[in-house]
Amino acid sequence: MDFCSIASGSSGNCIFVGTDHASVLIDAGISGKKVIAGLNEIDRAPEELDAILITHEHSDHIKGLGVLARKYGIPIYSSAGTIRALRQQQPVGPVDETLFHEVTPDQWFSVGELDIRPFRVSHDAAEPVAYRFCCGGKSVAVATDLGCYDDYIVGNLQDLDAVLIESNHDKNMLQVGTYPYYLKQRILSSRGHLSNEHAGRLLGEILNDRMQAVMLGHLSKENNYEALALATVCAEVTMGENAYKAEDFEIRIAKRDEPSRMICV
Repeated sequence: MDFCSIASGSSGNCIFVGTDHASVLIDAGISGKKVIAGLNEIDRAPEELDAILITHEHSDHIKGLGVLARKYGIPIYSSAGTIRALRQQQPVGPVDETLFHEVTPDQWFSVGELDIRPFRVSHDAAEPVAYRFCCGGKSVAVATDLGCYDDYIVGNLQDLDAVLIESNHDKNMLQVGTYPYYLKQRILSSRGHLSNEHAGRLLGEILNDRMQAVMLGHLSKENNYEALALATVCAEVTMGENAYKAEDFEIRIAKRDEPSRMICV
């Protein structure tokens, strides 16, 4: 499987997973033009896409969805609650109803040779999910917009070969920053976003001997920065109660507005 972040951050998210015979996007939270440019940078084309999987209906995950779906007729997969919310989202615009495909958390479905498992996450959206992908004995996952994690989340992220997990904010930067109080409380809540510290602790629970690469994604532009996220996560892993050190794995930042280096597992 090929695994690549086209864009990841509080301003827009779009992740690519593909094989020689199947290609999907997880979210389209940047403009259609930027999605197409990103695909071209990784030697892919929008005409090749078999599906766009939507995690939830917030604008940083659906900004380019309507344009791509209308222009290329790409099927849209998401939970029932998210599909209902998407139909009410003005930025998406009119989309052919036949393009919507409902998925059920904890039930596998397939797009070409990709087997995909959606699983529930705690976030302030209609029915948000994350996704795990399997093909040829390999597994990758994309898990962002996690207000918190528990044994259920950890269970769905076991035995991966690569993962993109959220490392949204530094708690101190958020608390002393310029965001209004209600927004700070939303982000810090159990239906908000995962901090750098919690991302490192979650990573410590899912690392395994198969893990080839880790991407830290969905970084806040205002309340985080790359070096801090990486240092905090690595410290949590190395000092945590697990059998690994941060240097045992390739841990990188998924860039805000440019494709990351392709991960092949």
